Amino acid sequence: MKKNIGIAMGGYSSEYQISLKSGQVVCEHLNKEKYEIYPLHILRDKWVCIIDGTEYPINRGDFTVTKDNKTITFDCIFNAIHGTPGEDGHLQGYLAMLNIPHTSCPMYQAALTFNKRDLLATLKPFGIKSAVSFYLNKGQDIDTKLICQKVGLPCFVKANKAGSSFGVTKVYKEEALKQAIEVSLKEDDEIIIESFLDGTEVSVGVIRYQGQVKVLPITEIVSENDFFDYQAKYEGKSQEITPARISEQMTNTVSEIAKNIYEILNMQGFSRSEFIFVDGYPYLLEMNTIPGLTAESILPQQAEKAGISLADLFGNAVEEALKMERKF
Repeated sequence: MKKNIGIAMGGYSSEYQISLKSGQVVCEHLNKEKYEIYPLHILRDKWVCIIDGTEYPINRGDFTVTKDNKTITFDCIFNAIHGTPGEDGHLQGYLAMLNIPHTSCPMYQAALTFNKRDLLATLKPFGIKSAVSFYLNKGQDIDTKLICQKVGLPCFVKANKAGSSFGVTKVYKEEALKQAIEVSLKEDDEIIIESFLDGTEVSVGVIRYQGQVKVLPITEIVSENDFFDYQAKYEGKSQEITPARISEQMTNTVSEIAKNIYEILNMQGFSRSEFIFVDGYPYLLEMNTIPGLTAESILPQQAEKAGISLADLFGNAVEEALKMERKF
């Protein structure tokens, strides 16, 4: 019998449109001879399953769908939700309580990796280097002089829990800090302000493939804009070069660190970690656990270079989830 696979997409954040595209690509490429595919739109105003163009409500009590008086249950959920509630642990915890397998990492790892400053603080004792940073919460006094003394200029002001470069500003002058902080606060109530790292930016995908942790070919990011912002990511204002034009030693070093991070955190599913090389050494910026999944997205590009098709990439994620014994 075919397994029922629900493809969760959408979400509650500014990234929901990107997530809908990722989810649709997953629906198109999963093996329909092996799986029954159900697109699931998880949105603020509705949770629905799309069947033949018609919306059917999802029962939030048990995550089932009723069609023609028949109840559809799901053998596995493919999590393609960027941002909350799919990338921050909420969906993972919910599915774990219902004992429904899913393709993403467990709840704790999702919450930790989604929180940039907590992730970097957790990894620091393991020797993982990152930029000098300053933390700020909504409602706190903003001491721009103190911030500049700590992180220097230019610096990056970021929403602590957001993706796709929403709420990120590169700041060159102290007087521009408050405006940049206001931009970030529109996305999140926690802010991280980081020193500028001048070097080569790379993205490293790590997946669990056929039971083994696998580092994918590395991508070099060359933005036409001042940094790898939303336009650079999604509107063609960047070059994404795979494999990256870095030395073999640099490749080996960042691959080992990315794999080490995946294993330290006891990760499952996809991860894509961003680094900047400074004086030949990689500094971690962040980790994404629900990266973009369209054919043009970075991790699928990396998989293709490794000889893994989209159908294989997505199917493997489902099969890994189905055999995983998760401990809540």
